[in-house]
Amino acid sequence: MTEAPAFEQISMTEEHRFPCESCGSDLRFEPGTDLLSCDHCGNQQQIEHSAGFRGQAVRELDFRRAIKEGLSEFDMAEIQTVTCTNCGAHNEFDADTHAAECPFCATPIVTGTGVERQIKPRGLLPFHLSEKEARQQMTDWLGRLWFAPSGLKAYARKGRKMSGVYVPYWTYDAQTQSDYTGQRGTVYYETRRVSVVVNGRRQMRTRQVPKIRWKNVRGRVARFFDDVLVLASQSLPKKYTDGLAPWDLSSMQPYRPEYLAGFRAEGYTVTLEDGYAEAAEHMNRMIERDVRFDIGGDRQQIDHISTDVGTLTFKHVLLPVWVAAYKYQGKTYRFVVNGRTGNVQGERPFSKWKIIFAILFGLIVAAIFGYMVAHGQNNGTFPNGNFNLEWLD
Repeated sequence: MTEAPAFEQISMTEEHRFPCESCGSDLRFEPGTDLLSCDHCGNQQQIEHSAGFRGQAVRELDFRRAIKEGLSEFDMAEIQTVTCTNCGAHNEFDADTHAAECPFCATPIVTGTGVERQIKPRGLLPFHLSEKEARQQMTDWLGRLWFAPSGLKAYARKGRKMSGVYVPYWTYDAQTQSDYTGQRGTVYYETRRVSVVVNGRRQMRTRQVPKIRWKNVRGRVARFFDDVLVLASQSLPKKYTDGLAPWDLSSMQPYRPEYLAGFRAEGYTVTLEDGYAEAAEHMNRMIERDVRFDIGGDRQQIDHISTDVGTLTFKHVLLPVWVAAYKYQGKTYRFVVNGRTGNVQGERPFSKWKIIFAILFGLIVAAIFGYMVAHGQNNGTFPNGNFNLEWLD
């Protein structure tokens, strides 16, 4: 048996560590730049790219071949992941980390020594926002929420730092061709005489009554789906991750471990097959829309659609998310910030005291207004239900 090259045996967590040339400390990626920075001595190193790296396309993998035959060693990697018992996140940690907090829910977790084989990421979007910028986006978002607890706002503003996490996604490309049968409906109007009652007298009037003329149709539509994005993690509610869209996938870069230096990466928990099942649902909705457009007319009925999927490829990609989990008054609040655009999503906190105060204030205002109306009517200052403004002088 031929021995695999040595670099294939290096785990992804080990690949994420880059020593400083000056002091030997671990470097971290500086968001929004192509630099690795050392927090210990301040040294900065340029991330070296090969010629044409910026315009290099992210390589796709054949879906059917991956399912039937599996992937080569080059496309697989061993990662050390720890599953959070609270939210189910698959967190990656360095080999020398033995205890930490889950960045998604703030639950203490103890790391193990087990490793897991997963498909390597083919591309990523590097972080563009720094932790400070992401925190400001989050506190601004909290500040715009009605009835949010002031204590939580202050805690989020001054509390511990947010965690930068690369969240796993699948993307799918598919060339589709769909044959359909259905009916096209054309609306037309018939003039009818109807009996109506006008001023107590029955009269005959003419009215235009809508009708639909149906015609059997058949046809074919084709569509190429490019980068249908599916979340490959179950650690965050889908409504939050969906709310982080849109992602500038056109800026996707080939995977470089330097961009993960100083950040965490989550292993995928949604399998390649399950991810495609979700992508197929999205594709089917788009195909149905195409069919309705192709049928035309005023109304459409679809009897049957048969779709042939030709070339089908996929890739595992990492997208940057700043994550915060704050425990406030016995409850954990989670917030996520798009590491590229600053879009914020999170659990909506409410202050019961602010709500009670608002209700009481509303009742007091209503009572005062009611008293003024009643007092004005008793003194004749509101004739005919209209205010007499003379009493304001």
